[in-house]
Amino acid sequence: MTEREIVTLPDDGSVAADGAARLLAALAAAQSARGVASVVLTGGGIGIAMLEAVASSADVGTVDWSQVEIFWGDERFVPAGSEDRNDAQARAALLDHLAVDPARVHPMASSTPGPSALESEDSADPDQGAQAYAQVLTEAAARLGEGVPGIPAFDVLLAGCGPEGHTLSVFPDSPAVHATAPGVVAVRDCPKPPPTRISLTLAAARSAREVWLVAAGEGKADALAQAAHGATEVEIPLAGLAGTERTLWLLDEAAAAKI
Repeated sequence: MTEREIVTLPDDGSVAADGAARLLAALAAAQSARGVASVVLTGGGIGIAMLEAVASSADVGTVDWSQVEIFWGDERFVPAGSEDRNDAQARAALLDHLAVDPARVHPMASSTPGPSALESEDSADPDQGAQAYAQVLTEAAARLGEGVPGIPAFDVLLAGCGPEGHTLSVFPDSPAVHATAPGVVAVRDCPKPPPTRISLTLAAARSAREVWLVAAGEGKADALAQAAHGATEVEIPLAGLAGTERTLWLLDEAAAAKI
């Protein structure tokens, strides 16, 4: 795993602004190198604040958004369009304001039965939704280049974390954290609502060239410190985040206080 870089900023607003500037630069550099850039988005308060900062940045036009492939690391398995969905929040914060190519936006399935406008066929069964997204990723890997078997070499994967150390929708000592192969899994009985979700495995997340953990608030401090000081990914899943070229933590002072 790549050596972890930790950047500490004064507050959550600074994290969002710094992360937005870094993301714009990374996507522009990826397009310069490969023509098309790819990013895996996350939800959560700081993740969505970062997307809002991208939308309002004076540099948003430095990226050709029609040539960005957009994925999600996890999703709440609730009806399409629900405000609880990460993709709905990301669209409101950023994607609805950009000239994105709808064919390059790849949401995970919702719990709405039957096909919809989503690329992955929606289903009442999260396992079917996970399988559908795995196929989306396999097809994308053929276009973008494979990082690990069946998973694209994403340019940037964004992730948040919870106070108990979960990241994506991979919780401590859960079936998802014990799923060691690269792929997509259904997650049930999450300790944090909503209880049913779809998530990349940690091994799939490690396919990305750069993995950025973005976190703010004192509630995250214990888990981050445990991960920084040697906890295993089974104990603290965020410890298992790493990129093939870079692993970056963007934290505010409260979140970094115990590292």
